[in-house]
Amino acid sequence: MIIDTHAHLNFDVFDKDREKIIEKCHKNKVWVVNVGINFETSKKAVEIAERYKGMFASIGLHPLNLDTGLVKTKNEKERLEKTFDYQKYKKLTKNPKVIAIGEIGLDYYLKPKTKRRREIFKTKQKKLLFEELKLAKKLNLPVIFHCRMAHLDLIQFLKENKEVCPKKAVLHSFVGKIEELKEYLNFGYNIGFNGIIFKKIEGIDFEKIIKVAPLEKILVETDAPYLTPPQVKEKRNEPIFVKYIIKRIADIKNLEFEKVAEITFENAKKLFKIENS
Repeated sequence: MIIDTHAHLNFDVFDKDREKIIEKCHKNKVWVVNVGINFETSKKAVEIAERYKGMFASIGLHPLNLDTGLVKTKNEKERLEKTFDYQKYKKLTKNPKVIAIGEIGLDYYLKPKTKRRREIFKTKQKKLLFEELKLAKKLNLPVIFHCRMAHLDLIQFLKENKEVCPKKAVLHSFVGKIEELKEYLNFGYNIGFNGIIFKKIEGIDFEKIIKVAPLEKILVETDAPYLTPPQVKEKRNEPIFVKYIIKRIADIKNLEFEKVAEITFENAKKLFKIENS
């Protein structure tokens, strides 16, 4: 078995052929965690998990889906929310196949033009994150962190807000420095790798990062429909392509594909407390 720990089959782009994609997952023995970025996509993730075996859900409000009024975003058709409705999201977690809170975190990719507006933007994201971490703490659920161009702030935030700092979490689509990787490992967190490891990003050595990251702390993911591995002809990513992430990690660590697949599968089961599909 293989598990794609971060996909978005709950997005509109899969509406026309979602069942076929899920059939492919079943045929290839791939389990999937579908991750919400707002209430609508979180609810959809839960509905998919209810309907299909091997499908699980994570619910949350992505930092760029918070309507700060300070930046423009095209994230999932700009389905923005003015505030985080704690009780409404909490109701979704009553379903036993909701296995995490996420993706939540900090995203500084889009920046307001002035320093003052940037500080307000960051403050609003941190306030949202605090509320979502409160929910994760209340429900004793692990967290799927989204962090883009904000690792130092996220690490500082977690150290300063120990009352909501999760014991279990994964850094989705990790793009950071070795020092930042080690900070997250010191928290006891898992590290998620996807198709971005095939890209060249200034200042980031993915091969070195993967070598340093203990296999027992690695999760594999696709972020489908995004970050399609270069081995794939299709433009849209799918959960079955997670095999290319496993193969790349295996090559870097000089291990067999089956070994990496087995351990990352067990890592996911342990983090998300998955007993069956």
